[in-house]
Amino acid sequence: MFATLLRKEMREQRRTFRLWILIGVLVVSGMMSPLLAKYTPLLLSAIPGVPPQLAAIIPPPTILDSFTQYIKNITQFGIIVVIVLTMGVMAQEVERGTAAMLLTKPVSRSAVILAKWAAGGIAVIAAVALAALGCAFYTLVLFEPFSLANFLILNGLIVVYLVFYLTLALLASSLARTQAIAAAIAFGGLILVLIIDALPVIGDKLPGQLMSWAGSLFTSNPQPAWPALAACLVIITLFLGIAIFRFSRQEI
Repeated sequence: MFATLLRKEMREQRRTFRLWILIGVLVVSGMMSPLLAKYTPLLLSAIPGVPPQLAAIIPPPTILDSFTQYIKNITQFGIIVVIVLTMGVMAQEVERGTAAMLLTKPVSRSAVILAKWAAGGIAVIAAVALAALGCAFYTLVLFEPFSLANFLILNGLIVVYLVFYLTLALLASSLARTQAIAAAIAFGGLILVLIIDALPVIGDKLPGQLMSWAGSLFTSNPQPAWPALAACLVIITLFLGIAIFRFSRQEI
């Protein structure tokens, strides 16, 4: 039955264009990142009125600039798109009554939540994989060969990072009975996480540290953040558990 629910969710993602929007945004972000890293200094120096001394102190772009730009673009645009596309998936079905119709069939409520989460996770993996291909192609063309292993780790960390916020949005959707309330909870949770992420000690165990790890992979001193990765996976599991518990107790 879970496989049937998963197929249903993937079909809905295609029909409602959620999958294509996510892929489109991330792929464009991935392809544009090396281009921005390569040509932004040139464009800056070509702007009328910019002092030649300022253009002269800008260092030549490197492969590190390409991947730094990639991480920045994917995470900034990715978080917003993932939250917007996920925050109403449960609240919308409850609001419209389709959840009640679904539960008349022999399906468990936990399977409903897990199928939506798995479909969202598959969409994130597919979108990041295609974005990575675009980034890799233009980086090879504009810069130089790079470590495939490090690039795979970098994108794996991005997937975990985006799935964290996908799970947060799914939790918000399961806690709310309307899409408006789900949006408020989701973006409120995003702001709260970003605030805590900036704290000195606690922030070292939150998802933002994963992107610091990813950004250091192509430097001479990589800085793994295994505690942040472990904490992130634990929080994802906790959010899923709360979402399942809430939906299991909710009157439909």
